Amino acid sequence: MNRVYSTARSLAVVAILTSFAACAQEPVAPPDTRPADEAAIRAAATDWVKAAEAKDVEKFLSFYADDATVYPPGAPAMSGAEARRKFWTGVFSLPEIQAKIKPERIEAAKSGDIAYELGAFEESFKDPKGKPVNISGKYVVVWKKQGNGQWKAYADIFNTNQ
Repeated sequence: MNRVYSTARSLAVVAILTSFAACAQEPVAPPDTRPADEAAIRAAATDWVKAAEAKDVEKFLSFYADDATVYPPGAPAMSGAEARRKFWTGVFSLPEIQAKIKPERIEAAKSGDIAYELGAFEESFKDPKGKPVNISGKYVVVWKKQGNGQWKAYADIFNTNQ
């Protein structure tokens, strides 16, 4: 009986040690989705540029996350859908406005939930007196993956080169 008890106890110790060893193993890393994430963001950025070129305010605004903030030059940060709508409606209503937006670099985090885009832009429009205005600048967009897997702009900051 003592021998059976000793064997059972030894098996129990082995089972416990095996469990601890299994728990101590490195967790399996999630797959690296950066190439797919960057491709999805590049596609969204391309569509966002098309919406800007078409001066389609509603389509343009649809690329922002609900909690996004816009950081325009010479103005306070703008959070909330109505603040963004008011700002971009004003921009798109400038006489003869034309914009060329060029995404230059997109990099997604290995975590798969956040990314950034760097780029340049050129704008031309007429000021209130009808004088042509030409502006060039650069921008940074922070993209955030939403609960539904879609990428949306979370922070949008831009400034001029002049």
